[in-house]
Amino acid sequence: MATIIPVASFDCVVFGATGDLTTRKLLPALYYRYKDGQIPGTSRIIGASRSEMSVEAFRERARDALKRFVPARDLDEDKLAAFLDHLDYVAVDGAGDDGWEDLAAKLAERPDQVRPYYLATSPDLYGSICRNLSAHGLIGEKSRVVLEKPIGKDLKSARAINDAVGEVFPEEQIFRIDHYLGKETVQNLLALRFANTIFERLWTADVIDHVQITVGETVGVEGRAGYYDTSGALRDMVQNHLLQLLCLMAMESPLTLDANSVRDEKLKVLRALKPITPHDVQAVTVRGQYAAGAVDGKPVQGYRADLGGEMESRTETFVALKLEVQSWRWAGVPFYIRTGKRLPQKLSEIVVQFRASPFSIFPAESFGREPNRLVIRLQPEEGIKLEVMTKDPGPGGMRLRPTNLDISFEETFKQRYPDAYERLLMDVVRGNATLFMRRDEVEVAWAWADSLLKAWADRPEPPRAYPAGSWGPTAAIALIERDGRTWHEEMH
Repeated sequence: MATIIPVASFDCVVFGATGDLTTRKLLPALYYRYKDGQIPGTSRIIGASRSEMSVEAFRERARDALKRFVPARDLDEDKLAAFLDHLDYVAVDGAGDDGWEDLAAKLAERPDQVRPYYLATSPDLYGSICRNLSAHGLIGEKSRVVLEKPIGKDLKSARAINDAVGEVFPEEQIFRIDHYLGKETVQNLLALRFANTIFERLWTADVIDHVQITVGETVGVEGRAGYYDTSGALRDMVQNHLLQLLCLMAMESPLTLDANSVRDEKLKVLRALKPITPHDVQAVTVRGQYAAGAVDGKPVQGYRADLGGEMESRTETFVALKLEVQSWRWAGVPFYIRTGKRLPQKLSEIVVQFRASPFSIFPAESFGREPNRLVIRLQPEEGIKLEVMTKDPGPGGMRLRPTNLDISFEETFKQRYPDAYERLLMDVVRGNATLFMRRDEVEVAWAWADSLLKAWADRPEPPRAYPAGSWGPTAAIALIERDGRTWHEEMH
C-alpha cells in the first residue's frame, strides 16, 4: 500500500461550485483524498457561485453528488459526514461586485492557509474573478489559481485570458489543468522512457515505424451542445489533450523532474511540429461528424439532432491527423492521432509500432510476421502491454504467434488508482506545476492549431459523415492505410 503523504492545510475556493465539473469530478476527488487521510483536518473546501444558498444546503447538494458519482463500496458514512463538515459556501458573483466582501471575511478567519482558487467556470470569467481576488486583497504568496480548459478558442483569445490572469498572478502561481496529465499511465510514460534503458535506446526513428494516439468517446455532445458547436474536436481535444500526450512521447529527457525542465522539453516538441498548410491539408487530415447509428447496441441520433434539430453545422466531432515532429530523433516517423465522439468504445491509448525485422529465419507458414508493438492504455483500464513473438506450445514444428506481456496497474499493485483530479488537486496545494501547462506551451499549441483551422477554412468542405458506433469516416482509414499501415483497434 502506498504511503499517503498529507499536504499543508488549505482553503480551496471553488468558483462554479454548483456546476457539472464540481459535481462530477472535484467533490469526489476531494472526498477520496480526505478518506485516504491526505487532507488535514483544518482544511476547508469553500464553494462559490452566484446562487444564494445556505452552507447546509450546499453540503446536502454535495452529499447527493457524492452518492451519485462515488461507488457505494467507497462511501464510508462516517468519513462522508466528516468530509461534509469541511465544506463551506459563499454566494459570489464572479462577473460583478456582490459577495466578495463575504468571501474575504471568511478567508480572513484563517490567514495562513494555502489558498487554491479553482475556476470551474466559463473562461470568460477568469479575468474578472482574478481582478476581484486582487482588488479584495485575496492574493498572497500561498495563493494559486487553477484554470480549466478551454483556455481560449484560438491564439488571440488564449493570450487575452493569459494576460488578464497574469496581471494579478505570477506565472508560478498559475496552474493550467489538463486532467489527462494526471493519469497514472501518463506519468508512467516518464518512468517507462527515462528509467528503463531498454526502451529509451529503442526510442528512435531507426527502430520505431510510427506512433498512434487514439482518444475515443462513446458519448455525444450531451448537455454541451452550445459550447461544442462553437468548438469542435480540434479545439476541444486535439489542441490540449492529444498534443500533450504527443509531447510526452516525443520529448527529450529533461535535466531533472523540475516543473520547468519537463515543460521546456514539451515546448520543444510543440515548436518542432510541422505546420499543416492548405496545400497538404487534404492528404494528412480528416474531419468527421457523427450521424445516427448505434452505440453499445442502442440506437442514437446524429449530431445535428443532438443540437436540437436538423440544422446545418460544419463542426467536426471527429478528427484524424498525420503529424510530423521535425527533429533528428523523429525524422520520418509519422504520428497518427484521432479522436471523436460516438465511437465504438471509450478508449484512450498510445501505440508505438516498432519496425519489422529486416529478415526472418522462420518459414513463412510459421507465422504472420507481426512487428513488436507497445500499447500504453490510459482507459478503460490503465496499463502497459508489450506484444512480442513467441513459440506456440507443443510439438509439430516452430509455430509462432504474438503474445502479450501485460501489466495492469490496478491488478499489479493491488490498490485503487486515484483519479487524475485527485492527484492534480494535491499537486496544486503542494505548488508542484510539473503536470500543468505553462503559458508558452498553451500559446504555441494554439498557434499550431490556428494554422490548421485556417487551412480548413481555406478549403471549406463539410466534415464527412460517419455512423455513430463506428471508428469514424472511411477517409480516416484511408489516411493511414495508404501508408501501408492500419489503426490498432482491439476491443476492451
